Amino acid sequence: MKRALSWLLVLVILAAFAGTFYYLWNKSKEVPVVYKTDTPIVADIVKKAVATGSVVPRKEVAIKPQISGIVEQLNVEAGQMVKQGDVLARIRVVPNMGAESAAENRVKTAEISLANAQIDYDRNRHLSEQGILAKSGYQQFEKALELAQQEVAAATDNLQIVREGSSKRLASSATTQVRATVSGMVLEVPIEVGNSVIEANTFNDGTTIATVADMAEMIFEGKVDESEVGKLKLGMELLLTVAAIDQERFTAKLEHIAPKGVEQDGAIQFEIRAAIDLSQGFFLRANYSANADIVLDKRTQVLAISESLLQFDEKQQPYVEVETEPQQFTRRDVKVGLSDGITIEVLEGIAAGDKIKNPNTAST
Repeated sequence: MKRALSWLLVLVILAAFAGTFYYLWNKSKEVPVVYKTDTPIVADIVKKAVATGSVVPRKEVAIKPQISGIVEQLNVEAGQMVKQGDVLARIRVVPNMGAESAAENRVKTAEISLANAQIDYDRNRHLSEQGILAKSGYQQFEKALELAQQEVAAATDNLQIVREGSSKRLASSATTQVRATVSGMVLEVPIEVGNSVIEANTFNDGTTIATVADMAEMIFEGKVDESEVGKLKLGMELLLTVAAIDQERFTAKLEHIAPKGVEQDGAIQFEIRAAIDLSQGFFLRANYSANADIVLDKRTQVLAISESLLQFDEKQQPYVEVETEPQQFTRRDVKVGLSDGITIEVLEGIAAGDKIKNPNTAST
């Protein structure tokens, strides 16, 4: 019995030893690595820079009054079309007490002078008719009467201008009428009837009555980083994506690059401007936000691969590994061309049907 137990214990120890040996041997075996492969494609490659900005009218004019006062009448609202010379608003003048008093005194003085000139004229007219007074002497009194009449008219006009901002004789060119200086669409009317407004002068820009713009000619204004501005040239094509009309893309032509950059958020930005082609018939509202893809270079229908397939040796020579047998790869040096950051053009080294190792897809 003891002998049988001894042999059983020996067998258990040998089995445990054999199991341990098999486990360690199996674990030490090299696990095969499997790589995925991709094939080259024929694609269009576009290298572009991105600019952010907005769509604005090329011609946008702020209409300002020529006299200070209170808005008495508004004739337009945002979205309305106007022509040059249309009356947009009417201003009621708040007279200056000192200027009004001086104007009234001028009228009274002119009326007194006119009355005296009229008396002298009537008296000397009878003498001239009787032949007592020479014609040259009579002409002096006639001239004095005309001057006095003119002074009364001028003083009356001046008083009316001080009180109302215009006179009856100058009603067609009254400064109380705010007229459109250009034709176009009214973009905004930032004032209401009853608001006080200030005329434009040397010390003040004046109050804006309305903003008028030609919405048929729109431009893109944006900014690009200093790392990209050196690659831009006038006349380049831009592809605009407007946030409010994301299903459509608009073309534009670059027409201005700022010669001086400005610092924004720690980076130097350069302003650009491009004319938008609106031949599609779309209506773009002012200040739509937009992104512009600026085409720096382009290749059409070329052999290309994903940049993730490229590898580089210590000399920075690009190469790929082409599958010759299942999971067997050989190195091929390649010559590459234009890249858009995702796909890169391959000029030499591979063919269209090659299976290229993707070094980033190893699996066991």
